[in-house]
Amino acid sequence: MKRPARIKPANPNGTITIREVAAEAGVSTATVSRVLAGLDGVKAEVRERVTKAVAKLNYHPNRLARGLRVGHRNVIGVIIPDLQNPFFTGVVHGIEAALYSAGYTLQIGHSDGLAEREQEQLRLLRGEGIAGLVFMPGDLPGANYESIRTWDIPVVAIDRSPGELEVDLVCANNRDGMRQAVNHLLSLRQKEIAIINGPEGINVTQERLGGYQDALRSAGIPLQNSFIIHSDFRQQGGYEAMAQLLRLAKGPKAVVVANNLMTLGALQAIHERGIHIPEEMALVCFDDMPWATSLRPPLTAVAQPVEELGRTGAQILLERLKDPKRLIRQVVLPTRLIVRASCGARAAVTDQQPVASGSSKISVSARLSSSKLKVKQPPPKLSPP
Repeated sequence: MKRPARIKPANPNGTITIREVAAEAGVSTATVSRVLAGLDGVKAEVRERVTKAVAKLNYHPNRLARGLRVGHRNVIGVIIPDLQNPFFTGVVHGIEAALYSAGYTLQIGHSDGLAEREQEQLRLLRGEGIAGLVFMPGDLPGANYESIRTWDIPVVAIDRSPGELEVDLVCANNRDGMRQAVNHLLSLRQKEIAIINGPEGINVTQERLGGYQDALRSAGIPLQNSFIIHSDFRQQGGYEAMAQLLRLAKGPKAVVVANNLMTLGALQAIHERGIHIPEEMALVCFDDMPWATSLRPPLTAVAQPVEELGRTGAQILLERLKDPKRLIRQVVLPTRLIVRASCGARAAVTDQQPVASGSSKISVSARLSSSKLKVKQPPPKLSPP
């Protein structure tokens, strides 16, 4: 059997070049670059020819060389507040998937929720000559990000708004998600509902508290200050917050916990006291995690589109790299309530059958100044208890 002819690279170092890919596909090197970067403006048939040429020649872009040509490294900086939280690592996975296919790599900084460390990580990334920044601000009320204004690179924030800094933002619909959770508990005739929320002063916490308040006020149930606990989004904080609720003379019969790690702590406090879920305490988590179905009973949760948050943020960054003068945008992705047995529903609903889901559409706001995005959602449709 005759072996296929081996392609001989024109490059003296033995690697396939972008010129050879362009010649194989019958297009210009600029077109190959656009396809590899995932940019629009290339016909489907041409894109397919380039993709086949890349595969046939086993071409691998030289990212370092490209970075030198354009005057910066092909590296995107990413700042996250908590490496232990699977929510943030899931977001990073989405960012990496989108940016790697466009020829970029990530350099990750971890603030660990400390303002000084966050500022240090930002300075380090700036000094590395990154091409852009994807920023997930920490739980730091009043943190100052004004120095980022002087950076001549695109910046996108994900999940949390970086104070008064006007940059593109991608987040979940926190208010509607929390409203779904509380409405579900109300549909099960729960009235004494508490919330374990994040730190005061950050937009995520304020939005989730607003959803909690919206639902109770619509049902005509008075708000109780003792049922609103602010903690730190960490497991120990969730444990201490739940212990505080359980010490009340007349405590809640249901609790919504505003993130996954605090839910683990809350569960620990509940189990240590021998309290039965859902007979004595109904529980909802704002964050759906893989372990939620392994609990007994399985945990009802508000699911955020974790990887989609990362992919969307990365795509906006790529668009701004291409066109720095685009209008600043805020993209709000929908959440959905996944009903399981931890609230006492008669029939748990699987992940493929979410109830009380928010709008399936993405809300986008383009703005030139600090105008606020107002998202109006239809009332959630709840299954009867």
